[in-house]
Amino acid sequence: MLFVMQTHLRGRDMINTQDWTREEIETALDVAFDLKRQRAIGIPHPILRDKVLAMLFFFSSTRTRASFEAGMAQLGGHAQFIESRTTQIAHGDTPKEIGEILGRYNDGIAIRNVDWGLGNGYIEAVAAASRVPVLNMQCDLYHPHQALADLMTIIEKLGDPRGKTIDVSWAYAASYQKPISVPQSLILLATQFGMNVRLVHPPEFELMPEILGQAKENARTSRGSFELSSDFEDGFRAADVVYAKSWGALLTTTDEDEGAKIIDQYKDWITNGGRMAMASEGAIFMHPLPADRNFEVTDEVIDGPQSAVYDQAENRLHAQKAVMALTMS
Repeated sequence: MLFVMQTHLRGRDMINTQDWTREEIETALDVAFDLKRQRAIGIPHPILRDKVLAMLFFFSSTRTRASFEAGMAQLGGHAQFIESRTTQIAHGDTPKEIGEILGRYNDGIAIRNVDWGLGNGYIEAVAAASRVPVLNMQCDLYHPHQALADLMTIIEKLGDPRGKTIDVSWAYAASYQKPISVPQSLILLATQFGMNVRLVHPPEFELMPEILGQAKENARTSRGSFELSSDFEDGFRAADVVYAKSWGALLTTTDEDEGAKIIDQYKDWITNGGRMAMASEGAIFMHPLPADRNFEVTDEVIDGPQSAVYDQAENRLHAQKAVMALTMS
């Protein structure tokens, strides 16, 4: 793909990909691919030498923390890990104070807060008070860096995403009500890039109406398509990408026990070899991890030749490095 380079991204927040134009996102992807090539052949790129990123976590993490920390080190800077329970936030530090103070100590602030009804508002409030870029490491509404890594992986595996069909499907998981931020960010970015997006879920697992409206408008502008379905198997048919993961029935209920009862009605929503065979020849399976193995997806699929989950996880590193390099340099 031929990307148009944008050079005015210094100081920008990355809270939701909708806040960036398609050309700005293409710039981030272009830089991500370049940084990945440089790392592969051992070319140092200390673009953020002496820069410090504050990483404030309200929720546990594996890939997010590891990839942001590694990325800052590879860019020549330092990632400052801050677990919210080790701060004075519970004793009075407001989002404005966090933005003002960490923005004066550091060159960027990254936050992971997935508390339903609070996370995105908290990040936006910090950003409003910060003099440095604020990066969303996942909130209750959006997971922009995961979506960037997802799109990067699709381009690597399938080429130009325009006209490709992606099945974004709910999947059964025998665990807690997971955030809706991954599917919401994914349908927004995929429709922005002209993909044919199928959003498939049981009736109780709807995403936010305003997000669906934005996805429809993105599809209209990009000449892609966006359709809704509650037929799990129909979502697989002729799909180029199967992206099946669990999320909570949070627009139906926020009660964990009630949510668990709803989830248990759909134990058959599992991606297995037979269902993957319904997808297009050469289709890939994607999941942001961690997966509930043999609930969301069988071992034969997630460990099989169609699985792109580890390349997808690696691309978190490169996509995030690109955003940090462009916004913090």
